[in-house]
Amino acid sequence: MTDTLTPVAHGDTGHSEEHHEAHPTVTGISNEKLGMWVFLGSECLMFGGLISTYMLYKNRPGSLTSVRGREIASSPIRPSELFDIPFTSVSSFILLASSLTMVFAVSAANRRDPKMMRLWLATTAVLGSLFVGGQVYEFTTFVREGLGYTTNVASSAFYTLTGFHGVHVSIGILMLVSLIGLSLKGKLPVARAEVVEIIGLYWHFVDVVWILIFTIVYLIP
Repeated sequence: MTDTLTPVAHGDTGHSEEHHEAHPTVTGISNEKLGMWVFLGSECLMFGGLISTYMLYKNRPGSLTSVRGREIASSPIRPSELFDIPFTSVSSFILLASSLTMVFAVSAANRRDPKMMRLWLATTAVLGSLFVGGQVYEFTTFVREGLGYTTNVASSAFYTLTGFHGVHVSIGILMLVSLIGLSLKGKLPVARAEVVEIIGLYWHFVDVVWILIFTIVYLIP
């Protein structure tokens, strides 16, 4: 198996390592990295809206809803009444630890060490999977306790906010696995090592967002 992150040899076709280099913008960074920053900026707006919605509705579990022209009272149970803070704290620590392993992966990519890069990427993916598994377990427990997505507006806001974040983590895991696959197939030359850093930006973003969500949703009464 051929190691990746190695320089691409110059050939008769004129393709070279420079051919694969990212083109810098007027900001001094590549188009790909700039695109990721712009994307993350739009994600900040989306999560800001979801967090604001949750803060608006988290204390309104008993609001009336209309079903076929008649009003019925929704369940008064609040998501905060079912929180298992120790469990969620451990799950949060696992996700934050994955940021450290992602840093190690980027460092290995910059050192042109494909084996260690793949190891740290795989570790990051595993930690992210543990976090998502913990979130699925939490959701399942809440549903068994009678708090479904449509139970009341508070539960809808909670599931939408935390669920969207879980989807983002899952997408990040797929990105990490894809990087490992590209590396194993020799399709990640040294000139494209910046791709690992760009995916790292996305991963750090979802970690930072979770810190904010965990503080607002789970720690603030």
